Order: sequence, then C-alpha cells, then structure tokens
Amino acid sequence: MTAAILGGVLMAVGCIFLLLGGLGILRFPDVYNRLQAGTKCTTLGAVCTIVGVGVAEPTWIFKAVLIAVFILLTNPISAHALARASLKSGVPLWEKTVVDRRRDLHPEATGDGTEESR
Repeated sequence: MTAAILGGVLMAVGCIFLLLGGLGILRFPDVYNRLQAGTKCTTLGAVCTIVGVGVAEPTWIFKAVLIAVFILLTNPISAHALARASLKSGVPLWEKTVVDRRRDLHPEATGDGTEESR
C-alpha cells in the first residue's frame, strides 16, 4: 500500500512539473527561454511520472527506469541541438534581454540571419 502512495505522490509531482513546463512554453518570450522551460521541467516531470508508475506497479519498474534513463539522456541533447540550430539560423533574442552571452561565444552571429563583416 505504501508503494502505491509513494507512486501516486511521484506521479503528482511529475504532473505539476509538466504543467509548469507547459506554462513556461506558453509564457516565455523567445525560443531560447522556451527551450529551457521545455527541457528542464518536462525532463523532471516525465521522469517523476514514469518512475512513479514503476513504483506504484512494481512489475513495471525495470521498464520505467529504462524509459526514464532514455529521457534523461535524449531530452537535453535534443534541446541543445534545437538551441544551436536557432543560433546558427539567426533567431533573435527577446528585445528586452539584458545579457547576451551568445555574442561572447559566437561574435559572428548578429541575430538577423546574416553574418557581420570581419
């Protein structure tokens, strides 16, 4: 009985993180902030939900942990690839962004899809 309660708590926490990630995707102003919300919250939310199912139903624990490890490995890599593609294609930051650290790393990127002359 306690495994079912712990599994239910993990699933509820996971659903809360998934909800917060979805709200972040809707509310954040640019693609880079949305990627952060979509990656951090949904990774933790999906892992908690899946592990909660595994804890609540002990016969599924191996499959649940395997799926959770797959999500932990692939979700950040895919977000990095999307952010890098956005940077390379010149997707601009939000106009009220205060710190632009991508300029330090990639001074040739102007944010408008073109390259500055050197």
